[in-house]
Amino acid sequence: MEFNEKQIQIMKVAENLFAEKGFTGTSVRDISDEAKVNLAMISYYFGSKEKLLESIFTYRAENIKLKLETMLQNKKLSSLEKVNILIDDYISRIMEQQCFHKIMVREQIINMPGVTHKLIHQLKKTNQDLVKQLILEGQKRGEFKKYIDVPLMMATLIGTTSHLITTKHYYKEMNGLQSMEEEEFQTHLKKKLSHHLKQIFKAILTYEE
Repeated sequence: MEFNEKQIQIMKVAENLFAEKGFTGTSVRDISDEAKVNLAMISYYFGSKEKLLESIFTYRAENIKLKLETMLQNKKLSSLEKVNILIDDYISRIMEQQCFHKIMVREQIINMPGVTHKLIHQLKKTNQDLVKQLILEGQKRGEFKKYIDVPLMMATLIGTTSHLITTKHYYKEMNGLQSMEEEEFQTHLKKKLSHHLKQIFKAILTYEE
């Protein structure tokens, strides 16, 4: 689905507000005021607050799905190389889309039935099904072990990345990195996290010691 520049602007404003105040705590008026557009424009483009949230998920999820599908079709990469790309892509996505990540975390903790719950379930299922295809491909090639718990593997990726990025200020203090500039620290954190997760996944998936 294609979105124009004005739609993307409204979605990004709404995403920030949903992350800060929650979906139920944000009104369409809040979004229109912050985006400096009238209510009629939001209604015209999206129809309702629920449809606006659905559009945000579509906008964010379509890119993830496309990347995974493209990677699955790449015959030049080994299965482990594909997993490593998956890890780096996920870390980058969390770092760059922290508001969307906050919406995901907040709504999963609340776990209330409704439109957000359904959208999160659908997004997680689509991603997990594509990752399962990647693992199955590795097993058929003889590169991966036979019995892999994909949901637990994904929980390791998501949980570790989410925790470290959400609490990065503690990591910075506990490792004596307070003097490091933010941009340098972000690069350092990404590199350390990437190496750590790749080592874990290599041990989980492959026969190599």
